Amino acid sequence: MGWSVYARLSLMMFLEFAVWGAWAPVLFPYLDDMGFSGTEIGWIFSLLWLGCILSPFIGGQIADRYMPTQFFLAAVHLLGGVFMFVLAYAEGYWAIFVLMFIYSMLYAPTLALVNSISFHHLTDVDKQFGWIRVWGTIGWIAAGVGLTAWRYLQGDNLIKNDLLLMSGGLSVLLGFVCLTLPHTPPKREATNPLAFLEALKMLKDPVFGVFLLISFVVTTELQFYYLPTAQFLEDIGVEKASVPAVMTIAQVAEIITMAGILFWLLPKIGIRWALAIGVIAWPLRYIVFAIGEPTSLVIASLALHGVGYTFFFVVSQIYVDKVAPIDIRASAQALLTLVTLGIGNFLGTLFTGVVMDFLKEGDQYRWTPIFLVPCALTVICAIAFLLFFRERQGKIDVS
Repeated sequence: MGWSVYARLSLMMFLEFAVWGAWAPVLFPYLDDMGFSGTEIGWIFSLLWLGCILSPFIGGQIADRYMPTQFFLAAVHLLGGVFMFVLAYAEGYWAIFVLMFIYSMLYAPTLALVNSISFHHLTDVDKQFGWIRVWGTIGWIAAGVGLTAWRYLQGDNLIKNDLLLMSGGLSVLLGFVCLTLPHTPPKREATNPLAFLEALKMLKDPVFGVFLLISFVVTTELQFYYLPTAQFLEDIGVEKASVPAVMTIAQVAEIITMAGILFWLLPKIGIRWALAIGVIAWPLRYIVFAIGEPTSLVIASLALHGVGYTFFFVVSQIYVDKVAPIDIRASAQALLTLVTLGIGNFLGTLFTGVVMDFLKEGDQYRWTPIFLVPCALTVICAIAFLLFFRERQGKIDVS
């Protein structure tokens, strides 16, 4: 792989997650200020995950069958940027809902396609992809830090929709960057959008079934971090302008954990204990959130998100690749993605919104009981995991 290809793929990955990182961490306070309920906000957040469920049937098939991947990426990011600009000036729940739905249908397929176009042009995926993918996390961090810097420069003249305007601008920029990517023609044979169904045979193994169920429940409870954390930080005294940068602590911890800890520790402790660390990290963070003080401890606990994400989701992908029969490994990864990134996140956002509405008094959220809900459920997941999950040797028999 030449430096030109590496640079272009890295810039693509950087902007892909900067686009997302500009709006996702701080959208909740923006919508809350517009007077939307927790349930309504939960539905708006869920639209991206709905897009992740539908994207293999729509965007993935278009890129696989009809047009070069780089042109498809360019088209949806340019169009997505336009819709994000319109969304920035939209008022009223249903206008925002419809625009976010359209935007999510455009953006969701790109999450898989930026990986596939990278795989297509790398000469050694195992050694090279990590150096490409890390730029996505750096892009998310840069968006948060950049938004905070912008808000400090604005002072009292803060532009409320700055998060959406920044995301729209980055999306348009990414669209033009995608036009420079290496040519990636459609495959002669399109990928089967229902290929993940082949991996259902792996559920014959009860341990794999327990793993998939716990992965689903854990993912639903992660939405109690993604949705309300920005509003929670503001409520406990973190300055509004600082929130985007403060929340990047999780991504910094993710990079440190992945690059400096995980792959050194994993061979020593094995898959089971690595996954256990991931599951346990989240209730620890929710306990700190439920206590809510001191603020410095709450901010420090954001690092547990990066630790949990790396040890559970990255190791989950390694585990699935290890136990899936060679001829259905891709299908097994697709099933894991559907259950977690798709269905788990979608239902989790709706559940989070309902809980937040139920535990709201007037204009104030009752943060302690709100965070005790995911704390209890993730503790149950951790106990169930330690009781029922056993690391296996060899592949699962699906015959």
